[in-house]
Amino acid sequence: MLLKVASTISREMQLDKLLRVIMDEVKNVLQCDRCTVFVLDRERNEIWSKVAHGEKEIRFPAHLGIAGHVVTTGRVINIPDAYADDRFNPNIDKQTGYHTQTILAAPMRNKLGEIIGVFQTLNKFEGHFTTEDEETLDAISALSATQIENAQLYENQKKTFDSFIETLASTIDARDPLTAGHSQRIMLYAAELARVLHLSEKEMEVLRISALLHDYGKIAVRESILTKEDRLTETEYKHIRNHAAYTKSILENINFSGALRQVPLIASSHHERIDGTGYPAGLVDEQIPKLSKILAVVDVFDALTSKRHYRTRMPFHEVMQTLSAGIGTQFDPLYVNAFRQIKLNRLLTILEQEHLALLRKSDLTLLEEYDSIDYIAAFQAPYPLEQEKRLILTFQTYYMQQYLQPGT
Repeated sequence: MLLKVASTISREMQLDKLLRVIMDEVKNVLQCDRCTVFVLDRERNEIWSKVAHGEKEIRFPAHLGIAGHVVTTGRVINIPDAYADDRFNPNIDKQTGYHTQTILAAPMRNKLGEIIGVFQTLNKFEGHFTTEDEETLDAISALSATQIENAQLYENQKKTFDSFIETLASTIDARDPLTAGHSQRIMLYAAELARVLHLSEKEMEVLRISALLHDYGKIAVRESILTKEDRLTETEYKHIRNHAAYTKSILENINFSGALRQVPLIASSHHERIDGTGYPAGLVDEQIPKLSKILAVVDVFDALTSKRHYRTRMPFHEVMQTLSAGIGTQFDPLYVNAFRQIKLNRLLTILEQEHLALLRKSDLTLLEEYDSIDYIAAFQAPYPLEQEKRLILTFQTYYMQQYLQPGT
């Protein structure tokens, strides 16, 4: 049983999922109704659990409740009748509607013997928790402690890595106020498209990093060209095209590992075209990474729907027509068709993320039922229905930013 538990929990490094796996294993092994793994936050002197059977996130001072008593004393607590024990707080049952009968709680210690959390199990299916149950829970807690600490370390390292990537992305956006937020929007659009395509979590993570860094080569582009208010000359355009090659060469100096090793190629290939006329390498169709094909679609969408030095936001139906016109030459049809399926409320929250507080929930709820396919059909209808008129009016009000105008 312990070998099975150890094998199961050792395969998970994401803390939330790990805690869920551990709780499910303990619940099955001890044959009880609920299990919660509380983690001790020493900096805030609190006990917390992001996930718990039957409950949402729980967080409270480290000295309160049964779990707090375990943290304070370091002893196992086995309560055969919760309501007969003074340490039990019945208010939790009153708030949740749950009826606690039996409780088994045990400390979780790291290799140094320090308490890092508490296991709390409720309501044994038959009878009350036994001495054998106490020994079993103690053994599982010893197995779990190391993996939880490893997951916490991994989570902290990931936060550091993510902040590094986001800082790199922000340095590019900061060079030109009119393109501020571009990398973030590309990442958000790509994430929506990835959900439509049901990409794996690993692919979504590679796509996220690649999206944030796709324009990093612009750090090598002359500022006079990057911020030019008029249209670029042919020479200037050739210079700015080099940013894709610069992106690849710069990112290759970062020690990406595992699946992330593909980030430099994916990020730098968002201007490749499936007909082979793109840049920097002139890749053809299958030679282009599929995640780069996603970036190609969302990058053009953001370019056409963002204010630039020389133009305002293009009408939405023209944007979608432009994407459709590029199928077979610039874009892979799979990804354009998937982009069309993103719900309009999601597109708007990304487009207008600087004004989220001004977006009416009722309007977003309405737009949640439609995608751009529905919008184009309504827009082109010779005699649109009332609900189609409402769809067009609601979306256009936000898309053309009329809601920001005084008196609207």
